[in-house]
Amino acid sequence: MRCCLSAPLAALAALPTPYDVLRSGTLLVPALLRAAYVGSRRHPDTLAAVHLELVTLTEDRAVLTWYTGIPGTADAFGHMLPARTEGEVVYGTHPAHLNRTAAEERPTAHHHVELTDLEPGQTYYYRARSRGVPATPTPLHHVRGNAVGTSRHGFGGHRTGVYSFTTPQPPPGSHVMTIALCNDLHLGETTAGLMAGFPLLRGVSQTAGRTAYPEIMGRALVEEARGRGADVLLAAGDLSAGGAPRDVATARRILDGFGTLGRDYLVVRGNHDRPPAPWADPFAETFGTDASPSYFAHDLGGLRIIGLDTYDKTGNGGDAGALGPDQLSWFRDQLRSDPDRPTLVFGHHPLTVRDSVFPVTRGQRLDARQARAIIEAYASAPGVFLHHAGHTHRNKRTAFPRAPHVTQQEVTAAKDYPGGFCLVRIHTGGYALNHYKTTAPESREWAERSRRAAGGLWPHHALGRTATDRNSVHRHDLSGITAPRIATP
Repeated sequence: MRCCLSAPLAALAALPTPYDVLRSGTLLVPALLRAAYVGSRRHPDTLAAVHLELVTLTEDRAVLTWYTGIPGTADAFGHMLPARTEGEVVYGTHPAHLNRTAAEERPTAHHHVELTDLEPGQTYYYRARSRGVPATPTPLHHVRGNAVGTSRHGFGGHRTGVYSFTTPQPPPGSHVMTIALCNDLHLGETTAGLMAGFPLLRGVSQTAGRTAYPEIMGRALVEEARGRGADVLLAAGDLSAGGAPRDVATARRILDGFGTLGRDYLVVRGNHDRPPAPWADPFAETFGTDASPSYFAHDLGGLRIIGLDTYDKTGNGGDAGALGPDQLSWFRDQLRSDPDRPTLVFGHHPLTVRDSVFPVTRGQRLDARQARAIIEAYASAPGVFLHHAGHTHRNKRTAFPRAPHVTQQEVTAAKDYPGGFCLVRIHTGGYALNHYKTTAPESREWAERSRRAAGGLWPHHALGRTATDRNSVHRHDLSGITAPRIATP
């Protein structure tokens, strides 16, 4: 039976019940909190300046980054909500006389300040701050590291927020060319920080509605590497997250923004680029041909660049990297044929992994027997000076006692914290290695968000224990190199 209410009763029934009031308030709380957050983000009464890092250190410039947040707030990861405000660095050659200032042009929560016109071999003292609040360093106590300087100045009991670094001398000789090193773009990946063997470590995903983070970071890498003077770019594998045709094609489109494949940029395969089915190989189809080998040697004005396929086999990608027997034999022949020729080698898996905050497994490096064979080949080839590797997603510089003239440089993943690339500035008498974070606003925001991977341990692993793990200068006779362009194969 249908029930009809009289007008007075209907009016009474329309009044909100206590339950309705409570329910409406509950629904309004998130909106009210968002409104309060937006207002405080623009005009915070208090703020905290954290995660200070000395990212780049050359003979004449330094790049410093930090984050400002609102104390007492937290997102789903326990991370402070952003506070957009100004940032500046005051610095000088004496800790009590910081007489120079470098400031940002506009307010942000993700600060990036570059000091220029520095003197080589000079010690500088600095304080990074936002609205008068000194920025505190990224803690690297698990690895006994130092994120903010080349000395322990400022880590004493007074906590003045003044830290120091000493600029290096430039590489000897005249500048010839600049090469950008990158790896681990992982196009197609949706969650950063998932680690095999650590199922309880929580990954980090992109904010809903935003562009996929591998695309953001990849495009920023290409644009900024070129903008910082790179003549050639080397991409050391894991360009895709799983070798899917769409993701490999996206990687190709992004890298084409740097220039022409085979002339302006070169690529090698990583374990993620190897598809599970042996009859389908999108990576070979996109970056080469099925008939050509996945390893190569190219001439760059007298510089020999050797690209290695360090997963030249079938497998699930989680085991040790390996070169096929034909590739290993070819590689040895290359070095034996001209051992004194200046040579840079790049491949996805490192030859050795040392000083890791996480347990080191076989899957993190090249097969141990093959790695020893390669290092032995280096020992008899004095022209080899640099081995660039990815895979570990960290900045780490390693010397080989058996071949001390060769530096292995692991370069952090382009796709997440700290992000970016490494520049190799080649001079006739040596070279400098320098890490750069990408500076596009979206890439800065994602890098800060993704630093929370691995339960917050990711900075201990990825940034580099010291400034010299991401910035170093080396002497080596490179006088035979003359031209800054890669020859078309």
